Amino acid sequence: MKPHFRVAAVLLCGLSLSAAADFSATLDRDQVAPGETVTLTLQRDSHGGGDPDLNPLKKDFDVLDRSSGSSIQIVNGSMSSQRQLRLTLAPKHAGKIQVPPLSWDGEQSQPLELTVADSGAASQGGGAGAGTDSAAAGQGSSHVFLTSSLDQAQPYVQGAVLLTVLLHTDEPLIQAGLEFSGNGDILEQPIGKDRQSSETRNGRPYQVIERQYLLQPQRSGQLSLDGPTLEAQVADASMQSPFGADPFGHAFGGSPFAGMMQATRPLRLHGDAIKLNVRPRPATATGPDWLPAQQVTLEEAWRPDSGSIHAGEPLTLHLRLVATGLSAAQLPDLSAELSLPDGIKAYPDQAKLDTSLQSDQIVGSREQDIALIAARPGQYRIPALHLSWWDTRQETQREVVLPERSLDVAPAAAGAGAATSAPPPVALAPAAPQADAAVAGPVQAAPAAARSLPWPWISLVLGLLWLGTVAIWWRQRRAAAKAPAPNRVAAARTAPDAGPAKAAFRQACLDDDPHAARRNLLAWAAAAWPQHAPAGLNALAEQLHEPALTALLQQLDRACYSGGAWRGAELARALSALPAAAKSAGKPAQLAELYL
Repeated sequence: MKPHFRVAAVLLCGLSLSAAADFSATLDRDQVAPGETVTLTLQRDSHGGGDPDLNPLKKDFDVLDRSSGSSIQIVNGSMSSQRQLRLTLAPKHAGKIQVPPLSWDGEQSQPLELTVADSGAASQGGGAGAGTDSAAAGQGSSHVFLTSSLDQAQPYVQGAVLLTVLLHTDEPLIQAGLEFSGNGDILEQPIGKDRQSSETRNGRPYQVIERQYLLQPQRSGQLSLDGPTLEAQVADASMQSPFGADPFGHAFGGSPFAGMMQATRPLRLHGDAIKLNVRPRPATATGPDWLPAQQVTLEEAWRPDSGSIHAGEPLTLHLRLVATGLSAAQLPDLSAELSLPDGIKAYPDQAKLDTSLQSDQIVGSREQDIALIAARPGQYRIPALHLSWWDTRQETQREVVLPERSLDVAPAAAGAGAATSAPPPVALAPAAPQADAAVAGPVQAAPAAARSLPWPWISLVLGLLWLGTVAIWWRQRRAAAKAPAPNRVAAARTAPDAGPAKAAFRQACLDDDPHAARRNLLAWAAAAWPQHAPAGLNALAEQLHEPALTALLQQLDRACYSGGAWRGAELARALSALPAAAKSAGKPAQLAELYL
């Protein structure tokens, strides 16, 4: 090699070494326990700008914190400056992890190696109570570690899986939180309350926090879900406070003053991924419903239980469906599967759902009341209800049955029968508005005794009464005009006009609009009984005290909150007029119902 080429090569090597020395990366330690963090310091000469590319770190580390600074040095009149970036890294898993080379303005750092000790506790396993311990030495050196177990590792699709997560710690955790969420393949929700206990492992006492989750796989096949993640602050042993350890710190919470009197460092611990081998629905499961469970029971109760009712009276069927191994949201609506004969209508109440843990098993229950009302007397047969489910223990299809039931519906009671037909016209009452004719039906002929009355004299009396009413109304209007504004408003609220409300009620019945019918019916009743206005349909039924009207008002009440179909013609015919006074005026007013 020629001399001038040797000189050029030496100069190039020197430049390369100088460039390499301009950017350095160091770790504060090369071995950590599970959940502990490490500090990575990046330093370079401050010529140029920009920030280093940290994306290569995301594969094996979480960057919890970062801080930066710069320094200037003057040596023998020569000035140099440096930039420094400090990163707090949390390893995502145990084992030997490489801190990859990082780039900063075209310069690259050297790779580093970090050893993360194993917690020594298996994170997950298959079958009930799965989850075993491995290397005791590794676990003995861990101050904080997570374990998890599944009640089954091979569930059926849309089945319920119970995941139990245990947190072991032998040091106070400050502002601790456990994060765990599902994905598109596996739905997740916490179930039950956290339980605390204590345990000794390898001679070291641990506080144990237990939390359980309900998992529901949405498709078959090999599914995976990221494990739980613990985030907390722990005391920094290298910077202990002179006041000693914080007595208030404990897992999942702690005092708001925790950590104020001592230095802390972040802790992030990842649990292993949750893996499920989800089985599809078997070909032999031929039922319309897919309910993979360990046990299913269906109970019924009738009120009244005699099986004999009158037309227009409600018969209540109470159903209770309980499944071990399913959540309440997975249980079907049995009111939609009832097969009812013509002449009987069903009005289901809102179901009560509950998912709970019983002996570490998921139990879902659905309770519902269904009101059955027969419009006419006769003998009816309600067919049996069959509900199929898949027994996950015996791997076979089973069925629960609601037996067939016969109903004897007697004619409506005497008082109820009179109320269902159009009531006779009240003497000296003005004629019904024309809008009521379509609802009230044909007008019956007047009795002979009524035709023999001296109608001219009655007309004269009616005219005088009308003139007197107009005079009283005119005097009251003049007095109301002189009264202060607040009194006039109160009078308007307590004495509304019954005519428009009645007409609006009948129109709502013609339109089969339950909410408008209820609203205008209560306004009509408030105008008829200003001193005893009913607060709701139940109160109105008590004040009318007619069994047939009570049944019809109950139908309207159910239509308002259940949203089912409603026909208002029958209620309009039965309620063509209100009595002059409420029959139960002495009872206190009830609170009005709420409809959402």
